[in-house]
Amino acid sequence: MTAAETGAGVGAAPDRAPRRPGMGVTGWTTAAIVLVALNLRPAVVGVGPLLTEIRTDQALSATAGGILTALPVLCFGMLAPIAPRMARRIGIERALLAVLVLLVAGCLIRIVPTVWALYAGTVVIGTAIASGNVLLPALIKRDFAHRTGLMTAVYSAALSFGGALGAAVTVPLADAAGLGWRLALGAWTLWAVLGVLVWLPQLRRVARPAVPGTRVRGLARQALAWQVTIYMGLQSLGFYAASAWFAAIFVDRGWSPTAAGALVSAVSVVGLLGSFSAPVIATRSRDQRGLSLIVTLVGAAGIALVLVPGFEIVASVVTGISFGAALALALTYVSLRSPDAAHAAQLSGMSQCVGYMLAAAGPFAVGVLHDLTHGWTVPILVLLALYIPQGLCGWLAGRDRELTPTGVEAAA
Repeated sequence: MTAAETGAGVGAAPDRAPRRPGMGVTGWTTAAIVLVALNLRPAVVGVGPLLTEIRTDQALSATAGGILTALPVLCFGMLAPIAPRMARRIGIERALLAVLVLLVAGCLIRIVPTVWALYAGTVVIGTAIASGNVLLPALIKRDFAHRTGLMTAVYSAALSFGGALGAAVTVPLADAAGLGWRLALGAWTLWAVLGVLVWLPQLRRVARPAVPGTRVRGLARQALAWQVTIYMGLQSLGFYAASAWFAAIFVDRGWSPTAAGALVSAVSVVGLLGSFSAPVIATRSRDQRGLSLIVTLVGAAGIALVLVPGFEIVASVVTGISFGAALALALTYVSLRSPDAAHAAQLSGMSQCVGYMLAAAGPFAVGVLHDLTHGWTVPILVLLALYIPQGLCGWLAGRDRELTPTGVEAAA
C-alpha cells in the first residue's frame, strides 16, 4: 500500500498549488472539519439503540443483527484504501465532499422498506465513513502540522460527540416523534446534507489534484507497527461492540429503549473527556505507558461493571471515558511512533485497515455468543478478557521508541 493510500499519506505530499491570500486555513475550515467528523458516527451508532426493534420488525436473529452492526466497521478496514486513491485524483477537499454525498445516499437507501436496502444502505454508509476516517486525519496533518495534538483532540472529540448524537436522538425520533426506526435512521440524511453545505466552500481551496506520495518498505515486519495496529483494532472492537449491544443488554434488564439509548449516548458524551485529554497528556511525555495502563484499567473496570445489574449508569460513564481516551491515544501513537511523515502515512493505513477489520469481529461475535448462550454474561466476559492483549499492546506501543526507518520510494 502506498503512502498516498493511507490516512496521513494523502496529506504527506502537496496536493494543490500555494493558496492565494485569504485562501488559507481559517476558522471556517476548522468548523467544516468538525462538522464532517460529527457525521462519521451517528448513522452507525444510531442503529444500536434501535436494534431490538429492527430485529423484531425484520425477524432477524442476534447473529443477523450482529452482522448488520459489524458491516460498517468491516467497511472501515476493507475500503479504507479507496479514499486516498480518490484524493490523489481529485484532491482531499473534493474527496471529502464525495464522502458526505455518499453518506446522504446511504441514509436514503436505508429508508426503502426492504431488508436488502437496510444492509445495502449500511454498506454504502460504511464505505463513506471509511473514506472519511482516512481523509480527515490526512487533512489535519497537512493543514495543522503545528497543532497536530490539539486538532487530533478536537477531531476525536467530534467523533465521540457524533456518536452521542446518534445514540441519544435516534430513538426519540423513532418513538416520540412517531417516525419509526426507518425514518429515524433516515433522518441523519439531513445532518449529512448540512455537512455538504458547510463543506462546499472548501472546494475553492483546490488548485490541482494530489500527486502520488511515497511507499515505505518493510513496515509490516516491525513489531512496533503491529503493537500500534492491534491496539487500534482492539479498542475499536470494544467501542463498536458496546455501541451495538449495550442498549439491547439494558433493555433486557428492564430499561426502556429510550433510556437505554440515552445510556449509550452517555458512553459517547463522557468519551469527550477522554478524547480531548488523552492526546494533550500523551504529547507532553515521550513515554505513554503509564497513560495507556490507566486507560486500559478504567476500560476493564467499566466492562466488568456491565456484568452487575443496577450499575448500568456507572458502567456507561466509566466505559465512555476509556473508549474516548483509547481512540485518541491510538491516533496519537501513529504520529508519536513514526520518524517521519512517510512512516506515519504507512502506519496510519496499516492500523486502520487491519485494525478496523479486527474491530468488525466485535459486534458479530457478541451476537453469535448471545445466540449460543442465550444470555449476555459470556459475551461481556469475552470483551473483558480482550483487555489483556489490548493492555499489553498499549503498554508496548507506549514505550519511548520509534519505527526503524526503512527504504522509501516513489509510489506508483
